[in-house]
Amino acid sequence: MLRGAVLTAGLLGFGTMSQAACRLALLLAVDVSSSVDDAEYALQRDGLAAALRHEDVVHAMLNGPGPVAFAIYEWSGRRQQRVMVDWTMIHEASDIEAVAATVQAAPRSYNEFPTAMGYAMGFGHTMITRAPVCRRRVIDVSGDGITNDGFGPELAYKHFAFDNIVVNGLAIKGEEREVLDYYETKVAHGPLSFVEVAQSFEDFERVMVRKLFRELSEVVVGHQALPQQSFWALR
Repeated sequence: MLRGAVLTAGLLGFGTMSQAACRLALLLAVDVSSSVDDAEYALQRDGLAAALRHEDVVHAMLNGPGPVAFAIYEWSGRRQQRVMVDWTMIHEASDIEAVAATVQAAPRSYNEFPTAMGYAMGFGHTMITRAPVCRRRVIDVSGDGITNDGFGPELAYKHFAFDNIVVNGLAIKGEEREVLDYYETKVAHGPLSFVEVAQSFEDFERVMVRKLFRELSEVVVGHQALPQQSFWALR
């Protein structure tokens, strides 16, 4: 199990934190731009719901030093952002199931707009600053393209106060190396930020499980993702 491997992977200060304090505000930003077709959207939506229900993710979310605050929004064009799940404090398995069920039942918010990632990060900043007070704040942004409308994420980081906010990426690469390069050089932000890679939307669920587990468990692996074969061999 992944959770067993965490005992040797190294955790940050779990023994000293108050059990009552929120340990992590985790905000997921999900790409619904026009490059994501309906079949890919279904794989993404259902994959996210399944990842939230995965036993290792549930265990990591419920067995840390304090609860997790969790929220999700969809993003595409300059003004096309929609909150799918507003801030929810996760205390027990039923809270996770309620979030997963909301994700799986949610209609797609937009499907005709370009990729305005700078605007998406500005929206994410506004949303995470109204999160419950937590020890860590992380935005988890996934997508299959690069900015083609408005400013890029690097300008969002320059003009919004992203101090003490980490941004991690899940790049859905397909056949284009450009997407991964963009996520590694423009999207990932903050100490120990990282990018995970899905080779396609069919790979989304598996990689989202891995990514959520890393974020929830505070596994220290540096700025780059562990090789998938090495990480999953721990199971």
